[in-house]
Amino acid sequence: MSTFDEREKGFERKFVHDSELEFKAMARRNKLLGLWAAEKLGLSGADADAYAKEVVKSDFEEAGDNDVLRKVKGDLDAKNAGLSEHQIRREMDELLAKAREQVQKGG
Repeated sequence: MSTFDEREKGFERKFVHDSELEFKAMARRNKLLGLWAAEKLGLSGADADAYAKEVVKSDFEEAGDNDVLRKVKGDLDAKNAGLSEHQIRREMDELLAKAREQVQKGG
């Protein structure tokens, strides 16, 4: 195997590894977002955990974040929580940074 082939395989492994970490971080972010929204909805304990799972599942409806945002925003609007799309997106961004850090640390 040539040095080029070895480097190519190394880059492929790194890409797969980085993709897996990002997938885990996004799932973790969605769970954290679900728990955050659950608190705003007045949910706690098992109900909050169940809601967080619903938020994680909502991410599989379409590519990108719009499906998650639509789920959380719709639920918050139904309870008149008074949070704007901008506020939710800002929370999503902050939680993604936190989730990436947790995944990197293995937590």
